Amino acid sequence: MQRKSIALRGSAERRSYPMLRRYASHKYYFLMLLPVLAYFIIFHYVPIYGVLMAFQDYRIFKGISGSEFVGLKHFRELFDGIYFLPVLKNTLIINAYKILFGFPAPIILALLINEIMRPKFKKFVQTVSYLPHFLSWIVLSGIIIEVLSPSRGIVNMILMEFGFQPIYFLADTSWFRSVLVSTEVWKGVGFSAIIYLAAIAGISPDLYEAAEVDGISRLKKVWYITLPSIAPVIVIMIILNSGSIINDDFDQIFNLLNTNVQSVGDVISTYTYTEGIAKMNYSYAAAVGLFKNVIALIMVLTANTIARRFSDQAIF
Repeated sequence: MQRKSIALRGSAERRSYPMLRRYASHKYYFLMLLPVLAYFIIFHYVPIYGVLMAFQDYRIFKGISGSEFVGLKHFRELFDGIYFLPVLKNTLIINAYKILFGFPAPIILALLINEIMRPKFKKFVQTVSYLPHFLSWIVLSGIIIEVLSPSRGIVNMILMEFGFQPIYFLADTSWFRSVLVSTEVWKGVGFSAIIYLAAIAGISPDLYEAAEVDGISRLKKVWYITLPSIAPVIVIMIILNSGSIINDDFDQIFNLLNTNVQSVGDVISTYTYTEGIAKMNYSYAAAVGLFKNVIALIMVLTANTIARRFSDQAIF
């Protein structure tokens, strides 16, 4: 028995040596990974310690270790107050619209780009479509404000040419959410389409050749070959995007929000900024942020469980 355990241990050690040698042969790739690991450790894991602020009456000079522990006091204030629930409602509505219109948009764009036969024109369309992704919301917000300006914006100039009255898109509560959703889709659709284009590129050409022999139209190829082939990628993206129902885009909304549309545009991230930075109510803001992250985690886990139950595709 002892010989057998020694032999098993020796075989396990021998198996580990090739793995260590493979790691050693790729040591420079691991060195390239260090900045990424450092980023996540410093900016994502170390700040987790600050979650304790949500359960304290935090005071700057006392610090987290010296501030008074108050339990769930700030969480009760969330739901007993008159400000948080409207903000939560705005967040859910805006993000639901973004998912409803923004999730299928890159899939449709990828399918359309894939149908372009001329390579140069195809590359041009790809470049133009994902270029806005690399521009910050500070730059894009300035462009959007000018384009939608009621006095000098090109959109209102076109409307007035057709006899319509100018529309205050960014100051009208009935238009502001539409502006947020449409600009978000416009900014991200091209870059998100890259994922689906990569999945489409992995489909075997033999499937399309067999379909051509059978005389299947291009639309039916998309419906019966392309979409089923990229379905696993679509499911994974649904799971990853499920948490975004509660996670809003602070940069976009903060740069476009104004007092005229605050009733329909103020979301959790801007509310947290106002409470935590402007009003210096750190513990309450930490409670808001923790609540948001817990709900996002629950949404991702729920979507993953549903995907695993009804299909073979899931993250874990």
